[in-house]
Amino acid sequence: MPLLYEKKGEIAYITLNRPEAMNALNPPTLKELEDALSDFRDDEDRKVAIITGTGSRAFCAGADVDTTIPFLRDMKGGWWRLPATTMRRLELWKPVIAAVNGFALGGGLELALSCDLILASENAAFGVPEVTLGMIPGWGGTQRLPRAIPKAKAAEILLMGERLNAQEAYRVGLVNKVVPQAELMAEATRWAEKLCKLPPLAVRAAKEAMLRGMEMPLEDGLRLEAKLYDFLLGTEDIREGCQAFLEKRKPVFKGK
Repeated sequence: MPLLYEKKGEIAYITLNRPEAMNALNPPTLKELEDALSDFRDDEDRKVAIITGTGSRAFCAGADVDTTIPFLRDMKGGWWRLPATTMRRLELWKPVIAAVNGFALGGGLELALSCDLILASENAAFGVPEVTLGMIPGWGGTQRLPRAIPKAKAAEILLMGERLNAQEAYRVGLVNKVVPQAELMAEATRWAEKLCKLPPLAVRAAKEAMLRGMEMPLEDGLRLEAKLYDFLLGTEDIREGCQAFLEKRKPVFKGK
């Protein structure tokens, strides 16, 4: 199977499973990624997803040149027909963690960028080499990368095809944390468990306000924030959170 999808408690694990191709994205993998992310979005029992790759060499080495490039060429001008993922077309307000266990190149970096938090193993490397093949990143790389790190560094990576190692990626703010590879999935699970303990409606509203607000003028972003704030004021979770705070006990959030 090109992709593994598992549910453990409140966490969904999505694993790119083509180690013989450095977990490169081909059409079947993209379709299974769409199916897994859509299922996670619609499953109210799952609060956080972790995306990673099989093996110790690669998170995802990008698009499979032999199969995906011809597939995309056939889809030229018809992006709406491509599988919907966090990179394009799938609206998902639940948090997603990328556990980058090796190379994250091309579409692999774009997939990581479309997640909310990025944890990297010490051997991870990041880059978008498309320009060296006569292309540009087509799954959000040219848009998300300069929003994630300083413009000068983004330009170096996008225009010259340069790579960042894990420590440099951390230094410029591309990743949240670097850990030994043997500890990566345990650390990603710890982060996911922390998120699972928080009120899910508030977490999703915070993500929506942050991501949608980045694309808006400040005044429009403030209006969006106020709208989501007003929604949360009417939830059971805020009443439980405040009551638990006053009673000095752990809250029990229900996502209502």
